[in-house]
Amino acid sequence: MVTPGAKREAVAHAREHHGVSERRACALVGVSRRVIRYEPTRPDDGALRQRLRELASERRRFGYRRLGYLLAREAITPNHKKLLRIYREEGLRVRRRGGRKRALGTRRPMVLPDGPNQRWSLDFVSDSLICGRRFRILCVVDDYTRECLALVADTSLSGARVARELTGLMGMRGKPMQNGFVESFNGRLRDECLNETLFTSLAHARFVLAAWRHDYNTVRPHSKLGGKTPAEIAGQRVWGHAPRHVAIPSNNHHEGARLYL
Repeated sequence: MVTPGAKREAVAHAREHHGVSERRACALVGVSRRVIRYEPTRPDDGALRQRLRELASERRRFGYRRLGYLLAREAITPNHKKLLRIYREEGLRVRRRGGRKRALGTRRPMVLPDGPNQRWSLDFVSDSLICGRRFRILCVVDDYTRECLALVADTSLSGARVARELTGLMGMRGKPMQNGFVESFNGRLRDECLNETLFTSLAHARFVLAAWRHDYNTVRPHSKLGGKTPAEIAGQRVWGHAPRHVAIPSNNHHEGARLYL
């Protein structure tokens, strides 16, 4: 019995089953009568709990910290300890998925760029349609702003196709150095989009990827960016545009999918 609640229960049990007075029961348990008589004055958190449940149902792969960023945008700013407590009391959690093996050993830390369009990362991710046909996705990310610059989906992505897509990006954004440091983004893409959606066709996959890319860039808070979005960071440094909101399809079917720009 280390918590006040446990001691209150022990005192109540002693009084009810052994007929001792409150003073005697408190002496036996070793707790002050003031603690036993204390009535919590915690404010009603009903609205916070309801909104937290709604956001968690919309963003099933977000933990309590990222949900806290979304709440802060709505002027709901509970203490992080309180937010974690309510998150656990509501039974909310992110189901862990099995990860793949990674290389062991010491690696030299990568030097981060100090501005947008200085270095991009690119890589490929594969997935399949519900008919079993495989397709690939070319992912291009700005290492500074964390902005997703391109998500190109097709059944085949040749070297010429990749060069053409990068040439188009260079014409709009500049010509940064290229590297393969995009594993973190790939994990987010697969965890929050690919694993959550059953693709009915290549056109459906392109639609969902475009919606998710817009949401990733303009709505989804990033911990490394202090809860801001890549569009906010890129806008402050380059374009200055305001982020727009998008609704990701909540079901696993193309029917009923809606995109709001």
